[in-house]
Amino acid sequence: MEELHRNNPQPVFKPGRLIGAVVVALIALAIINSLVTNPNYRWDVVGQYLFHPSVMRGIVFTLLLTVGAMIIGIILATTMAIMRQSQNPVTKSVAWFYIWFFRGTPIYTQLIFWGLLPTLYQTISLKVPFGPELFSYSTDKILTPGLCALLGLGLNEGAYLAEIIRSGLNSVDRGQTEAATALGMKPAKIMRRIILPQAMRVIIPPTGNETISMLKTTSLVAAVPFTLELQFAVQELGNRTFTPIPLLLVAVFWYLLITSILMVGQYYIERYFGRGFEQRSSTGSKKTAISENSNTAFMDVTP
Repeated sequence: MEELHRNNPQPVFKPGRLIGAVVVALIALAIINSLVTNPNYRWDVVGQYLFHPSVMRGIVFTLLLTVGAMIIGIILATTMAIMRQSQNPVTKSVAWFYIWFFRGTPIYTQLIFWGLLPTLYQTISLKVPFGPELFSYSTDKILTPGLCALLGLGLNEGAYLAEIIRSGLNSVDRGQTEAATALGMKPAKIMRRIILPQAMRVIIPPTGNETISMLKTTSLVAAVPFTLELQFAVQELGNRTFTPIPLLLVAVFWYLLITSILMVGQYYIERYFGRGFEQRSSTGSKKTAISENSNTAFMDVTP
């Protein structure tokens, strides 16, 4: 009877857990009731402007900024993470300074600086030393507000992603690199075929979080100023119609929807790169359970 009870444990009733669940449920219901019944939210206005052309255009530019900044950030971060692991002190110092500078200054300040960059450099030119000028372009035509916003977001993101990628590369056992080198594989092939596939399991989760954070950080590009993204679009509509709260709720809806889609995509990417590790962990847990539940007596062969 004692053996049967040990193999079939019964859950212990905890009244505190039940009371906590009831309290949380009541608070949630009170919040939902307040959102639904309070006329000041103006849900009719929310529905009216949910698919407004200005809002749709803002969503498109927000997504373009997010994707573009993440591409720039990933390229820069991968380069800087590899440079941080280099034995060359110059490249290592350059990567360290880049990460230190962009992580140490606020993104809002950086965006303002990028917006003012054309006032510092009115022209971009190339000339032969002590010779004629080959070409010259006005920075007002090249450094548009959209490009400044994209560069500001991408350079800032690259500094944070560089540390994420570096931690992922360091998570792979060094012995695998040594073994691949002994087999005659080149460093680039080792990085592509051995290190990166295993490091992705560590890199993907925080990179997904950074992508979601980048989506929301695009609301700061008005500092450049870039005025076509979602947050500025709904703010302008709210000021024009004297209904700021309903228009902010429109922005909340779209940010939550896009974030939810990104979270689903992150889940499937994580599952894809973690396939082998999940199988190993499940196999290991099964072996442990079998060894713990087995009553087989092993022969002691210790001399």
